[in-house]
Amino acid sequence: MRRLWAAIALATTAALWSGCEPQVTVCPAIAMAPVVSLTITAEYAPTVRTVHLKACQDGKCREGDVDLRPGSVSVPQSCSPEPEGSCSAVTSPDGTRYGFLNMGTLTSSPIDAEVTGTDTTGGTLPVRTINFTPRTAKPWGEQCQATITASLLLDAHGLRQS
Repeated sequence: MRRLWAAIALATTAALWSGCEPQVTVCPAIAMAPVVSLTITAEYAPTVRTVHLKACQDGKCREGDVDLRPGSVSVPQSCSPEPEGSCSAVTSPDGTRYGFLNMGTLTSSPIDAEVTGTDTTGGTLPVRTINFTPRTAKPWGEQCQATITASLLLDAHGLRQS
């Protein structure tokens, strides 16, 4: 009888102890690309032929012509009851154009950026400059690594952080 009570006590203690263990959170092994992204608004994009982006951070500058690609938005499609209520989406062009400048490394320090380029008639675009601080977030929780993003938006009125 004594062994039975000892076994019950041991099993109960083990069950209670396992309930008190801290939850283990798995952080994704995803790294954000160290880039400054540039989006040209749908209203301004038809007038832009080429864009050159220069960005300086922590005393190091990178620059280059930005390979502009057509932008798009995600358009939800209908959901089906099987399997497990799956839903889908398709992309639809939205008139924007976007591209990236690889920085090599990206920190949370301020960035000085300058955008130049040509318009569709061969003329020169106005020089646009901005000093901005990249955004830092912890999308997977406080216990996981931070993400740093540097995104800019260009339109006929100027350059701003997006």
